[in-house]
Amino acid sequence: MNQVIKEGMDYHDLKGQINPVVSIDEYSAKMGDDSDIVTITFITNSKLSAEDLVSWLELGYDFILDASVSEGELSQGKWLVFVEMKRRSNVPDKLLEILEDLETLTDKSVDSYRIKINDKLYSADKDKIKANMILTPADYNVEKEGDEELNDYREIAGLPNKNIYNKDTIDEEIRKYITNAGL
Repeated sequence: MNQVIKEGMDYHDLKGQINPVVSIDEYSAKMGDDSDIVTITFITNSKLSAEDLVSWLELGYDFILDASVSEGELSQGKWLVFVEMKRRSNVPDKLLEILEDLETLTDKSVDSYRIKINDKLYSADKDKIKANMILTPADYNVEKEGDEELNDYREIAGLPNKNIYNKDTIDEEIRKYITNAGL
């Protein structure tokens, strides 16, 4: 007797599996330059739920360039899911669309999520996200130039410099190491 096995995501399949803190640009993009790509990161409670989330994201959204699971655990039983999309002013709208859709899988409302940008937590509110993240490649480049200028002032004041990641001067192997290490 032949049986057809169908697997898919059902209602509340990821209930209790996704951490309510979602980070933006905490990790470097692997598909291109950070100035062009936004990296959104979810934390899941198992590798299987991370893989399910990746499949769901890649199949469900044409604006997602790539989604992947971290190569190793963040901590015991915690896995990262990286989502990459073009750096555009509509990223906050797209992120909120994903969070709204996730409610059917997680039973978490959009209001229960917190968005982590530059180590600060914000409510999942479009205006707050827009006000605190870098929305366009041009804005990204201006921000990085400002960091370099601030490092000059830090050096003059005898303070430690902020580490500025510059992909153009780092070879591919070191870039992979930095991305995997989350630096």
